[in-house]
Amino acid sequence: MNFEQWMRSVLERVEKALEHYLPPESIAPARLHEAMRYAVLGGGKRVRPLLCHAAGELTGARAESLEAAAAALEMVHVYSLVHDDMPCMDDDDLRRGKPTVHVKYDDAMALLVGDALQSQAFVALTEGAALAPAQQAALTRELALAIGSIGMAGGQAIDLASVGKKLTREELETMHRMKTGALLRASVRMGALAGETPDAQTLRALDAYAAAVGLAFQVVDDILDATSDSATLGKTAGKDAKDDKPTYVSIIGLDASRALAVQLRSDAHAALEPFGTRAQRLAELADLVVNRVS
Repeated sequence: MNFEQWMRSVLERVEKALEHYLPPESIAPARLHEAMRYAVLGGGKRVRPLLCHAAGELTGARAESLEAAAAALEMVHVYSLVHDDMPCMDDDDLRRGKPTVHVKYDDAMALLVGDALQSQAFVALTEGAALAPAQQAALTRELALAIGSIGMAGGQAIDLASVGKKLTREELETMHRMKTGALLRASVRMGALAGETPDAQTLRALDAYAAAVGLAFQVVDDILDATSDSATLGKTAGKDAKDDKPTYVSIIGLDASRALAVQLRSDAHAALEPFGTRAQRLAELADLVVNRVS
């Protein structure tokens, strides 16, 4: 398969896995389950599940194992978006081209949707025989660390505290390695850990790759927020500047941000060199992340 065919195949499997692991609307509480499915299904780039599947190819992970891990990652990612969009956070009305959950339903339901999706992610990791017990423990730990106070939640706390302030480039990078990069890193590591246990050298190389891709993803997001429109993004464009939030564009400028994204793509490719053609999909995903602004 070429890259486009591979992506379509993975995305179809991810959608089916999410359909399986999300509670149906037919059981109580029906409105909560409806809102969970509204938030998750039928939209999004699914970058984290794609990274998970690509990394799993390096370690011979079974499809069922990767589907469980990918579904867990996407549910956690969507939970973070639902909470991030709420009035107490970024207060946004548009996500993935449709009304945000708190707009479609209400604030209380959005809060519950995020809570329930986080819980359901760990159900996916520990349900059935898709993953061996040792793998369940390892992947659960990776996901929990990525979304806690030293990961995504901590990065969001720094982000909220940074509105209207001038961060150094190093401070901005620290924030984004936590807020965005931690879950992207977990996506790569969880994919690898879903197969044959990788050695320390393999994990170091994958960590270096994930660090570059994670930061590139945020740099590109900052560029797109400054240069694209809401219809293209599927979310409100220009909101970072409007809310006086520090971004790579505001700190180092647009041209330097584009150059940084290209450099990070090169760093990601360099980290994959020990794997040769076995890491082709990971390399192509690094290109996909950066080519959105090239």
